[in-house]
Amino acid sequence: MTVDFNATKALFDLPEGLIYLDGNSLGPLPRAVPARIAEAVQQEWGAMLITAWNRAGWMEMPRRVGDRIARLIGAEAGAVVMGDTLSIKVYQALASALELRPERRVVLSDTGNFPSDLYIADGLLRTLGPDYVLKTVAPEEVADAIDETVAAILITEVDYRTGRRHDMAALTARAHAAGALAIWDLAHSAGAVDCEVAAGGADFAVGCSYKYLNSGPGGPAFIYVAPRLADQVRPALSGWLGHESPFAFDLAYRPGTGIERMRVGTPPILQLAALDAALDVWEGVSVQDLRARSLELTDAFIAGVTAKCPGLDLATPLDHKSRGSQVSFRHPEGYAVMQALIARGVVGDFRAPDILRFGFTPLYIGLDEVNRAVDILAEILATRAWDRVDYKMKAAVT
Repeated sequence: MTVDFNATKALFDLPEGLIYLDGNSLGPLPRAVPARIAEAVQQEWGAMLITAWNRAGWMEMPRRVGDRIARLIGAEAGAVVMGDTLSIKVYQALASALELRPERRVVLSDTGNFPSDLYIADGLLRTLGPDYVLKTVAPEEVADAIDETVAAILITEVDYRTGRRHDMAALTARAHAAGALAIWDLAHSAGAVDCEVAAGGADFAVGCSYKYLNSGPGGPAFIYVAPRLADQVRPALSGWLGHESPFAFDLAYRPGTGIERMRVGTPPILQLAALDAALDVWEGVSVQDLRARSLELTDAFIAGVTAKCPGLDLATPLDHKSRGSQVSFRHPEGYAVMQALIARGVVGDFRAPDILRFGFTPLYIGLDEVNRAVDILAEILATRAWDRVDYKMKAAVT
């Protein structure tokens, strides 16, 4: 392992003594971000005004930053573009896939998928007509459910609740053998595991940037389209910046070349500036080294909690190939236990109905933090410190 994770930890602005195990929900602030945002606000927006679209390279940012993310997900250069939200990117990818398979009417997903992806799929299919069907099966049943009726599979690689990881290459190959396309949501993969969208044969991939990529709340999403399809897909959301020549102001839409056609509206420049600075922490970081350290940390946490915390049931696979970079345990009072942990300086989160969820980001989490978190959790459970009325009153965000 060649990455100095102590050095990467120093690149983040984390409160002293806090053990932050929630980067799978919102990444912490990289130290370089405030200065970069100030530069974008003062020197670019403030001093250059509208000329910054050309002089500061704003118009090219979605592609340039997309190329930086491409390295982290195993994508080809020029195959990723930034912009909009993850829900919009899911809609774009699914609509394009369905148009490429006009004779088919089934979209296959699984019950472990993030609900928003299913909402988007359901809404699109209802718009297309009553013959279209969203079929969901248990995660372990996806492969057997792929048949000649399926137009596309829509799968989140790492389950947001349990941390279970699908085999991208195997499921994509199964889809292709049946004549279907494969869409992968990398919200809990990008920056967390060794993604390989090109080698895995993915047709489309989408993801957000505010989790393991640390772009800040509401940071822009990305979309990947395999180069073999990039000039075939016709975006359903045909926004002006996906046009072949946006500033011709042609009343007829003509899609841009390749991944450019998947742009929609005006890019969020300040958020892209934050993401661009946040991605600097990845310079010199091998995704393979990151994955190895992630498994080391999650193994240690699972072993420690299993030994010291009776009453918790592991929801995350032990098998390395089937595990993302998070660990989840079940407890009937999971929400209250998590509030007690947060009060003691260990920040994870809760997912209904009973899951305590912990994300492990080697860029700023080490074995010392893992061991301290285990000890604090064990003490809270042993003393029933969670059994307080205020810890059981659920906030709007859990």
